[in-house]
This record gives sequence, structure tokens and C-alpha cells, in this order.
Amino acid sequence: MELLKERIRREGVNMGHGILKVDSFINHQVDPALMLAVGGALAARFAHLGANKIVTAEISGIAPALMTGLALGIPVVYARKTKPVTMHPNTMKASAPSHTKGVMTELMISPEFLGPRDHVLVVDDFLARGETIRALVDLVRTSGATLIGIGAVVEKRFEGGRAALANLNVPIETLAIITDMSNGRIVLE
Repeated sequence: MELLKERIRREGVNMGHGILKVDSFINHQVDPALMLAVGGALAARFAHLGANKIVTAEISGIAPALMTGLALGIPVVYARKTKPVTMHPNTMKASAPSHTKGVMTELMISPEFLGPRDHVLVVDDFLARGETIRALVDLVRTSGATLIGIGAVVEKRFEGGRAALANLNVPIETLAIITDMSNGRIVLE
């Protein structure tokens, strides 16, 4: 997706240690027009698979997941990081390390919104090591739902996430692939 790649080239900041700052358009300030295009692009890649739900992680995955859900006409369920009093007492839980925060993050989904009848597309902002996406997949499987695919806005190919998720045997699609971030560079495929 050339529009996304151009924004990464223009506004992305290599902060070292594999951290790409895209706060100005993806995960702090969100560009709605870009996210609408991202959602349309992801939806086009997965439309034929028959998803009836999208699962993502709070908070940065919500914008691309929501726009993908809009394009596909299906609801989005986001895994919460803190449990509100309104959440079902028997939440499904999985943990993943946060690369940017340096802590383990617990993700929770209520069984009210994800279950055995669901065919799920997992969407997130980044595919790096695959750990957050793996936690989301664990939640999907715990619910009894069927995983049909994984989509991400940006893939940091050099961190090995795609390979770590290959055994899931579902399509993995990303819209911008970064192949190298050494020496302060951001190299896009």
C-alpha cells in the first residue's frame, strides 16, 4: 500500500532497538483517511474467507480493525487490558510482552462477544515478533472460535513474527513490510 509506505518514509522515526514511531498517523494521533484506506485494503485481502468478527488488541489495533470491520460489515471485538466492572466475570485471558512498554500485558475478552460460532480475522497495527497476535489467537482458540486469518498494518519482517505464526496455517497479510531498521534506517520492501 503505497500511501502507507510514503507516510512511514516521511513521518516514521527509527527510535532504535527495533522500535518504529508512527505516532503521528497510526497509534497516538490517527489519520482517519489513511485508516479508512488501510481498512479497505485489509478487507479486500480477506473478504473471500467469510469472517464474521474481527479481534484486535487495545488500543493501537482498534483504528485499523474498526476500519476493516466497517469495510467488511462485521463487528470488532477488542481485547481489553484492564477489566471494567461491566465485563463478564469469566473473561478469557492471555498475556503478551509489550515491546514498547517493556512489561507483560494481560489481554481479556468477554465470552459474550466471542464464541464457537465465530470465524475470526485478527487485525493489529504491527506484526513484529508475533507475541501480541499469538495472545489474540490464544483468546480466539479459548473461545472455541475459528481463526481464518491475520492482518497487520506494518510488518517488521526482521523480527521474525511471520515465521513464529506460520504454524497457525492461516493467511497472514500486511500492508507495509520493513526489512531493516539497523543504523537508524527504515528500509521498506
